[in-house]
Amino acid sequence: MTGRSLLPEPPPTLLPAQPAITQQVADGVEPVEIATRHPAASVAWAALAESAMDGDRTIEAYAYARTGYHRGLDALRRNGWKGFGPVPWSHEPNRGFLRCVAVLARATAAIGELDEAHRCTELLRECDPEAAHLLG
Repeated sequence: MTGRSLLPEPPPTLLPAQPAITQQVADGVEPVEIATRHPAASVAWAALAESAMDGDRTIEAYAYARTGYHRGLDALRRNGWKGFGPVPWSHEPNRGFLRCVAVLARATAAIGELDEAHRCTELLRECDPEAAHLLG
């Protein structure tokens, strides 16, 4: 039997704003500098991963995305996420994590790690179908 769960969905997890990091991104500070100053900032790892993926540096993209993914999981868990439930794209502080998951899905597919690519794609879809659509 398949279908929608009858259990209530947990509330969305909203990561806290990081105004200093947001300002650095807006000011055009290089992502490597942001990651160096703020290693827990998934948004910096996402930018590094996307740049590497766009430059056909798949293993580098994988490493950056994996780092941002794990830092994002840590932040989500500190903010009440239990490994499931919405992580909305509409909430800007969540976007770094979601972008890392998307690049990780692409990078793992590119290196033939198809089970992990599928897990990442499903995680992104479960976190926010809009993010999956926009980043897929």
